[in-house]
Amino acid sequence: MSDLKNLTEILETLCNVDGVAGYEDDVRETIEDMVRPCADEMFADTLGNLFVFKKGKYRREQVLAVCAHMDEVGFMVSRITDNGMLKFVTVGGVDPRVMIGRKLKVGPKKVPGVISLKAIHLTTPAERQIAPPVESLYIDIGATSKQEAMKYAQIGDPCYFDSPFTRFGDRHIVSKAIDDRIGCSVMVALLQEELEYDTWFVFATNEEIGGNRGALVAANRLHPRWFLNMEGTTAADMPGVPVHGQSTAQGKGVVISIMDKTSIYQRDIIDRFTKRADEEGIHWQYRRSGNGGTDAGSLHTASGGATGLGIASPTRYIHCACNVVYEPDLDDMLKLARLFVKECNDNA
Repeated sequence: MSDLKNLTEILETLCNVDGVAGYEDDVRETIEDMVRPCADEMFADTLGNLFVFKKGKYRREQVLAVCAHMDEVGFMVSRITDNGMLKFVTVGGVDPRVMIGRKLKVGPKKVPGVISLKAIHLTTPAERQIAPPVESLYIDIGATSKQEAMKYAQIGDPCYFDSPFTRFGDRHIVSKAIDDRIGCSVMVALLQEELEYDTWFVFATNEEIGGNRGALVAANRLHPRWFLNMEGTTAADMPGVPVHGQSTAQGKGVVISIMDKTSIYQRDIIDRFTKRADEEGIHWQYRRSGNGGTDAGSLHTASGGATGLGIASPTRYIHCACNVVYEPDLDDMLKLARLFVKECNDNA
């Protein structure tokens, strides 16, 4: 099996598991099952972070932590109305413009639901010109009363996009939760390989709700000297966005960040690995926007500070029900991650 085929099969498995922030248990258990045969040490902490250690051919005197977050954006039930509808809040930054009509899986029973709004012929002209606020939306699970709805859902239940992994077009993939199951998938793929040096892998929780809580706790436990953070990041190569406004574009390779809202990456390590990527024939591009933050914000500042790299797959329609990625970009992401893990050692 090719490396890319293996990676996309891992990605399919992980994307089809549900896990909004605070409810990552199923994702963590799936990853545990995948990596248990190749892990030398594995444990979870009280926040739900999964730590996996794999020995390499050589001991790494200072810790390298490779990190990606397990949680996806979604929703949580906040109230049940008398007529059986579910009011909700977002878990993570979901755009209200893309919510209406989306199918969901609600609560631990994964009850089918759909995000709904009053019919268009009941709205005013002014209401039709703006995205409806979340407060005006509700989830319809087919219940006709509060009592009936409470048989299937409770306040605090997580709700997940019902958008299964699908291949389409010219080597494209569409699914929920590619942010950041792609980073998790690359880590699983690396754990299945023989490594040059001892390496810690952190599958983190609670990234999408801000504050990088899981990664902060993980960094304070491991005290890394080096880190590699992997993400799905915004691709804007689409109609209506000029080239100079595109933060990243699909088909141009793995994304390397220079700066975002939580991190400024050190120029020497960026230059070193962009040069090595060129030498190895790995396609790459800079992230040309500083919007958004990642777990790198915690990894590089905790426990005295760490040096590292932030890389990502260019992903269309991020934080929506249907993320889209291009398989060759994922291949480049795996290759650069493998190169970093191999060559970021104590002498670097």
